[in-house]
Amino acid sequence: MRLRIFIASGLLAAMTAWADEKLPLLKTGSEVYSNVTVLSSTATDVFFTYNNGGNDKGMANAKLKDLSPELQKHFHYNAAKAGAVEQKQAAANTRYYSFITGQAATRPPDESREQPAPAAHAQQALWRTDLPGALDQARSENKLVLLDFTGSDWCPWCIKFDQEVLSTGEFANYAGSKLELVRLDFPRHTEQDAELRQANHELFQRFNVDGYPTYILLNSSGKELGRQVGYAKGGPSAFIAELDGFSRQ
Repeated sequence: MRLRIFIASGLLAAMTAWADEKLPLLKTGSEVYSNVTVLSSTATDVFFTYNNGGNDKGMANAKLKDLSPELQKHFHYNAAKAGAVEQKQAAANTRYYSFITGQAATRPPDESREQPAPAAHAQQALWRTDLPGALDQARSENKLVLLDFTGSDWCPWCIKFDQEVLSTGEFANYAGSKLELVRLDFPRHTEQDAELRQANHELFQRFNVDGYPTYILLNSSGKELGRQVGYAKGGPSAFIAELDGFSRQ
């Protein structure tokens, strides 16, 4: 445990080395951000807030590989290290998706009522674990991003909402066309990669989360559109209506 705490502390120091640094401009691809305040930097991304004037402000991330050579050097970009991290993120997404689909498949039926015949190919929502990748995908597909801060193996209200809403075909169909999904998990009984745990903790602090579950809807620039804190009744239809309401504000 002490070793893990030491490693996590080192990762946090690396991620916050440029915290609160001001940049007048940051250009990545065709996007140009003004009045940038750096929040943190990892091996693959820099996270920041920006204010381009008027209503064009929010939170975003940029891939270090897409920055100018000067900024790459400034943020200590290492292509080999970044590639290794991206491979680990992809593997973590695959493992987590296998875990949640396995959990859904083995969940015991409610024998207190008559069970309908299962659909031959019930659609399930695809959750990922990396916010930078989700934001990139959302920008390319004109989608929003939903964050799920959860304690998947101990939080009863998280588990209940997952069963009643997030694991349903109705929500999966909606998310497939409208959302990129990111699960920020804080398990107590399940092993979790130290880097993923630290990344989740950093996002927990950045979004000022103070309880589980918390669901936060972002636009593709990382701006918060709305949040639901805690369990809410009504099933998938009510949650979808709430998300649609957030997106119209």
